[in-house]
Amino acid sequence: MNHALAPAASSSLIRREVAGLPSYDPGADPDEVAALSGGRRVIKLSNNESPFGSSPAVAEAVRRGLADGVSRYPDPTGKRLTEAIGKSLDVPADHVVLGNGSENILELLCRAVLDPGDLVTTQAPGFSLHETFPRVMGARVEKVPVTAEFGFDTAAWRDALAAGPKLVFLANPCNPTGAMLSAGQLQQVVAAIPESALLVLDEAYGEFARCDPEYPDGLEALRGLDRPWIVLRTFSKAYGLAGVRVGYGIASDAALIQALDRVRTPYNVNQPAQDAAIAALGDHAHLAHTVRRTAAEIARVTDRLRGAGLRVVPSSTNFLFIDTGRRSDGVAQELHRAGIIVKAWREPGYETYIRASLSTPEDNDVFVRCLTEICAKDTS
Repeated sequence: MNHALAPAASSSLIRREVAGLPSYDPGADPDEVAALSGGRRVIKLSNNESPFGSSPAVAEAVRRGLADGVSRYPDPTGKRLTEAIGKSLDVPADHVVLGNGSENILELLCRAVLDPGDLVTTQAPGFSLHETFPRVMGARVEKVPVTAEFGFDTAAWRDALAAGPKLVFLANPCNPTGAMLSAGQLQQVVAAIPESALLVLDEAYGEFARCDPEYPDGLEALRGLDRPWIVLRTFSKAYGLAGVRVGYGIASDAALIQALDRVRTPYNVNQPAQDAAIAALGDHAHLAHTVRRTAAEIARVTDRLRGAGLRVVPSSTNFLFIDTGRRSDGVAQELHRAGIIVKAWREPGYETYIRASLSTPEDNDVFVRCLTEICAKDTS
């Protein structure tokens, strides 16, 4: 028998910065969507996961690790993984930090750097945690909007950076739009950042963009720059390891890594995840295969949606930002009834947009058909 817990006035204990925060939106629950759609096979396009899975080497590495048992704590420093990352990128291992996904490192940066009242500059529309984590620390957040064509507004960024932020979150490519900064635009922004500010270059989707000759490798662009910076990357997206959660950062100096180590939990990346990431990092062919197939589907689906009259932002990632022409919540609900999950975007000014990651060609065809039918209802 379950016994009711005594009510407690815990709300009076919660910091005001936390009480006003929105909950993170992971997208609709697949089981609920399956029930709503009458038991159809669910096509989940809400979390930018790879439909091509992880390298076959990953399963073998995890199997070997599990054979040794799970009763012992993982390596708290992630020595083998940080050394493998350092070797692959030609950086010292003590300039690398690991996280339970790259968003874990975003949180650590805010905890280590921000004081109440500090200013943080980021972009809009943008990744919600670039705003949420600074607000947890009592910081102020200024969001720089994109141009009407979803381009990067360097002039607006220069004006915002003149206000003297302590932390700058810059995503390239951007989530949710999929758009990227060129090398010239990145240089202009870096030149405008105050020397006392920390630049956080979030490259969670960088593997997908590197096939574009205009895309700047952030690490190479910042290497040797005499100001504090950190580049964030992840194994969740192109490497297909979303389920085990491994992100990493490469910092300008070891002192920043040491500060992050002081505020992180001691075992923030479990051992199977470390083993999986090492295996994934070594399989260049699988990564290339994933990027190539993703780029082909992005181009194909973009053409089909535009042909149906929808506005689609050019994407250098594995997802599309699509203007449905009406409230995205309603569009998402109709897609749920067809067994399809997308992310309805609720950021002010973009409430008619959905973000949809791409799946296999077969699933993508179902999505295109359902979305165009739903959107056509308003114009018929």
